[in-house]
Amino acid sequence: MLTSFFGISSLSLFCLTVLLLNATPGPDTAYIVGRSVAQGRSAGMMSAFGITAGCLIHATLSAFGLTALLAASASSLMLIKLAGGGYLIYLGLKMLLKKGDAVTTKANSGAARTHSTIFLQALMTNVLNPKVILFFLSFFPLFVKPDSPHKILAFLLLGSIFASLSLCWNSGTALLAGTVSRHASNNPHIKLWLERTVGAAFIALGVKLAFTKS
Repeated sequence: MLTSFFGISSLSLFCLTVLLLNATPGPDTAYIVGRSVAQGRSAGMMSAFGITAGCLIHATLSAFGLTALLAASASSLMLIKLAGGGYLIYLGLKMLLKKGDAVTTKANSGAARTHSTIFLQALMTNVLNPKVILFFLSFFPLFVKPDSPHKILAFLLLGSIFASLSLCWNSGTALLAGTVSRHASNNPHIKLWLERTVGAAFIALGVKLAFTKS
């Protein structure tokens, strides 16, 4: 089998654990739900794609040992934690302080630009989360045999599986959240308060991420 060639063990347990992990609320889920509720299903889907891209970056860094080097430096992890928390707070403040006319203008602006911004923000939210870095560093080696002759390929394969399962789950979350709020968000006033509520949630998550001890 392909998994035997790469030296991967307990692939079914790996997949089950990934699904359970995605079902656990965190910054990634909060970002996807927040964008879906405030800006609709398409925004939620772009958020899911951005989170998935971040997971692929983490998997690649883990495969080549860069994550281990980063995790060995407490100061580097601290900087990433502060950057990640600060970035969430920045996004939250933008949404919290947004005026009603700004929301309407953004709704009428080019979709391509809006979607690319959402994608990049979701990517940065995932990449700058030190908990994700440590998760990939500690979780993936459990499913790669120590004597595997293809450790890098094994990590990349597991990363692709992780990203695929996460994309399926996050896409479903985005579609569900976007559908539930679709009618309410058509009202500019409700849309504004949805933006502010999500912004406040981002600020709370940012503060928690930046000041929680590792």
